[in-house]
Amino acid sequence: MIDVLMSDAAWQDVEEGTEALLQDWLVKPGDAVSAGQALAVVELVKTTHEVAAPADGVVAALEVAAQDTFGRGAVLARLEPKA
Repeated sequence: MIDVLMSDAAWQDVEEGTEALLQDWLVKPGDAVSAGQALAVVELVKTTHEVAAPADGVVAALEVAAQDTFGRGAVLARLEPKA
């Protein structure tokens, strides 16, 4: 499995303990995705970020629901590697 996380760069200069809001998923379980494809839209400190697929694969699970918050290092989704 490949974990999908928000990039460390997005969290740079963000106060410890701050949470982000997963506004919306752009994919659903079972969808095939390509590396770099936008998977979700996230808001962090009033700035919108897209979370991209780290590799080609198939969405196996969405670990954070739309409109839920999450902290630094949280696994947002899991991908099955493309065979």
